[in-house]
Amino acid sequence: MPQITVDYSASLSDTFDRRGFASALHLLTADVVSTPLETCKTRFRPVEETFVADGAPEHALVHVELALLPGRTEEIKAELSRAALELLREHTAGAAGLVVHGSVDVTELGAAYRKDVSTSR
Repeated sequence: MPQITVDYSASLSDTFDRRGFASALHLLTADVVSTPLETCKTRFRPVEETFVADGAPEHALVHVELALLPGRTEEIKAELSRAALELLREHTAGAAGLVVHGSVDVTELGAAYRKDVSTSR
């Protein structure tokens, strides 16, 4: 469980501390939603072209989607969203000259979600 997807403007590639962000976000998520750390998974997807506000090149965006198994209260989801947004601010602070538009959405995984962990031998 938590399936985390981070879409970010390619202009942030050199300044967005993605590994640090994922590490901190996994710790935060495990704590807030009471799940084992090893269940957290994050994938980053650079977005080659984004258009924010008037399209000025100094605008960049990062959108984080945290998908959880059903059953968390709206209060827990809101707490996770607020804290994740604060982490995002910290880990994009080095983006000098860019205005970073961050957003976080906490959603639920569907009833058909399945997971498997296998090891090659």
